[in-house]
Amino acid sequence: MLSVFLQQSVGLVIVAAGRGERAGAQHGPKQYRELGAGTVIEQTLSRFSDFIPATNTSIVIHADDAALLKQATANIDTSQMTIVTGGVTRQESVHAGLQALYEAAPHITHVLIHDAARPFVNDDLMFRILEELGANPEDGVLPTIAVSETLKTVSDGIVTGTASRKDMHRAQTPQAFPFGTILNLHDKAKSQSISDFTDDAALFEWAGMTVRIVEGEAANIKLTYPQDFNGQAPMNNNSVPDIRTGNGYDVHRFEEGDKVILCGVEIEFHKKLSGHSDADVGLHALTDALLATCGAGDIGDHFPPSDEKWRGMASHIFLSEAVKIVRQNGGTIMNADVTLVTEAPKIAPYRMAMREKLSELLGISLERCSVKATTNEKMGFIGREEGIMALATASIAYGEKS
Repeated sequence: MLSVFLQQSVGLVIVAAGRGERAGAQHGPKQYRELGAGTVIEQTLSRFSDFIPATNTSIVIHADDAALLKQATANIDTSQMTIVTGGVTRQESVHAGLQALYEAAPHITHVLIHDAARPFVNDDLMFRILEELGANPEDGVLPTIAVSETLKTVSDGIVTGTASRKDMHRAQTPQAFPFGTILNLHDKAKSQSISDFTDDAALFEWAGMTVRIVEGEAANIKLTYPQDFNGQAPMNNNSVPDIRTGNGYDVHRFEEGDKVILCGVEIEFHKKLSGHSDADVGLHALTDALLATCGAGDIGDHFPPSDEKWRGMASHIFLSEAVKIVRQNGGTIMNADVTLVTEAPKIAPYRMAMREKLSELLGISLERCSVKATTNEKMGFIGREEGIMALATASIAYGEKS
């Protein structure tokens, strides 16, 4: 179906009219900042070059940014692309891009709408979107990532409840639509003075039309905050990225009890782990792994067992402090891997809950969190079920300190 669909006319609207002030106003609009060997918008445009002809591409910019765009795309031929000035809101900017594209290439049957500040789209995601659009050409297509974090409702700085994350997804771009339909919906919304849609799938929902999802990509982030650029600065000089790996190890013996806590998850058991805190070997090992990436010592340096205030403390507090230290040193956590070595209890039923807990504590997506378990083949103190050992590895990208 894909090969047939690619014979049709597909257009592209790149939305680049925002100011990007949350990414650091002192650096100028984020879409024109340096990223690796080029600029953000340069990287974004290059992701689509094998899929969308330049003549079918519209770039929507701020009225003040013509010179910035020219400078930021010096390595790309934009002469055949349509450049148009956007509006006050994202919705107005997309509408302007669609109208300009219709005038420049009225033969287009479908269109992709993409944020300029998402420069990490890969070919696999593009193929998934185009395949779905080819199979259902009258529907919209939205790449999404299922929400793994716990969701809270808040009012005036106070938590008012916990919202269900069941069926909740994070929307990404590019979003794909039949061209005439999405243009007509933008026309209709404007005629009714509705201008608060934050993405284009929302217009399809507003009209009661079908939006189909495809699996998004964790790497397809929208650059929004200064820390999103961390780890990229070393590449600006064509040098090796500053990616660091830290390892951690911890072990605790069993004693009488009724539960163990591993990677932040309570497991009913006929013993517990002995320790000054809650003896969570998984989080202790991971705390050491994080601290190792910036030479910040180990868990004992920051939370010495000789200090009574840490007695019985939940280990997620230690891990959260390590996360804070990493970020203060300019680090962005890329992934975490914990291996639990134990004969009992069985870890498999709790692995997903452990991964979700790590995702929440580290502030990274679920697929970047791994928890594994193995036995010691009945050998040694672990084989005699005298305790549990944990090994942890963390990868961190370092850039400028925040």
